[in-house]
Amino acid sequence: MFSPGHTMASITYVIGGNAFVHDTLMMPYAGTSRADFPGGDSKTLFRSIQDILALPEETAVFVGHDYGPDGREPACFSTVREQKADNIHVGGGRGEADFVRLRDDRDATLPLPNLMLYALQVNIRGGVLPPAAPDGRVYFKIPANHFAPPQENS
Repeated sequence: MFSPGHTMASITYVIGGNAFVHDTLMMPYAGTSRADFPGGDSKTLFRSIQDILALPEETAVFVGHDYGPDGREPACFSTVREQKADNIHVGGGRGEADFVRLRDDRDATLPLPNLMLYALQVNIRGGVLPPAAPDGRVYFKIPANHFAPPQENS
């Protein structure tokens, strides 16, 4: 299933009674993925999630990662039923307008992930590192001071 919103190329693989949702949904306590990555869009994310939640309620929903907050063991799946009932961003029948407001407001407070600029350069190449430089080494191109306010010289 094409599942854009987190990124413009997100995909959910549905195999039997299992849905591998990547980062589209998180465990219900964590909600959903951010939608401010390149090509991301909160309205599109909401609609993709609705497609996933339309699967049979017993479908196992495997998430891309879980952080195991408060000492809880990390988990790797829930069910469509659990997502519909308990997901803090889309559960309980939350509508599109409420979700978009919640997601956009939250995303505006999140910093750029530490490895984002590296990951983008590998992801756009389908998992392949950038080409080697003449010295044989692979380099990432990282803009200096582009994502942080300029520092005053003292």
